[in-house]
Amino acid sequence: MGTVQQGGTAFVVPVTVRDLTVQDIPSCTWSGSALHLEGLALQLERSAAGEVDYLALCTPVGLPVAIGGVDYQVHPGAGTLWQLAVLPALQSRGLGTLLVGSAEQRIRERGLRRAELGVEDSNPRARALYERLGYRPFDRRPASWDVQAAGSIERYHTMCTLMRKYLSEKND
Repeated sequence: MGTVQQGGTAFVVPVTVRDLTVQDIPSCTWSGSALHLEGLALQLERSAAGEVDYLALCTPVGLPVAIGGVDYQVHPGAGTLWQLAVLPALQSRGLGTLLVGSAEQRIRERGLRRAELGVEDSNPRARALYERLGYRPFDRRPASWDVQAAGSIERYHTMCTLMRKYLSEKND
């Protein structure tokens, strides 16, 4: 369950956690450009091969309001969280915490005990969330990826802090 604040009134929005599907992609335009959505489709192919899990937190009508992946191919013995996103209107309502916790559970279910992620240095809000959830920095590295801007594709460059968390046997 996530809590949503609207005009001073709090109400509970029930959400379920499930695998993201190809049918969900048109409902995820809030998470990025058309290029990003094409990338989601490729990640779902990797999910079918067992290389990644791609999760969706969904409303009772099945619309994703938070999505994110766990890649098991990046570092041996760890699940690497990436592309974590919450519908902007619902940020700071606990959905990111629920998404990360669900991803950590998937990692545990694979018998792994370490979760890792990279957070852009220019995103202190996300880093604060990860630190609150028990992630600790262990390295910094440059990162880059293609982004779609004004109809063209450009290479985006940034610096990321790599963070990790050792997972216990039970839910954190």
